[in-house]
Amino acid sequence: MKKSIVFSLVVFFAMIFNAQSQSVIGKWKTIDDETGKPKSVVEIYEKSGRIYGKVIEIFEAEKRNKVCEECSGDDKNKPILGITVIKGLKKDGKEYNDGQILDPKNGKLYKCFITLDGNDKLKVRGFIGVSLFGRTQYWYRIKN
Repeated sequence: MKKSIVFSLVVFFAMIFNAQSQSVIGKWKTIDDETGKPKSVVEIYEKSGRIYGKVIEIFEAEKRNKVCEECSGDDKNKPILGITVIKGLKKDGKEYNDGQILDPKNGKLYKCFITLDGNDKLKVRGFIGVSLFGRTQYWYRIKN
């Protein structure tokens, strides 16, 4: 009897841990497309059933105080550090889509979808119109 209870608890906690590790929620290291070097940390979180991501760290010291001059609307001239770059994604099976991603370099908003590629790698695709016309980045989970 004790063995079955212990076994059940082990299985239960393993399932909980596995479910948490397969979430997009968390901190992700972004990589610069041109240099291949780490660029920033984006914290992905859920708010009102939608997924958002904001820049919480910028690795290059000279870029930490930059503002999004090219952005429009509420993001115009906001500091890039703290700006929300992933906006309103909705879970659709294993993919999160139906939202936007902001490129602070040029201030443009693109349609976006994200999917996990394993537990610690996030595929981020920004595009115009259809996903065929866009670019993909891979972000890497930061483990605490």
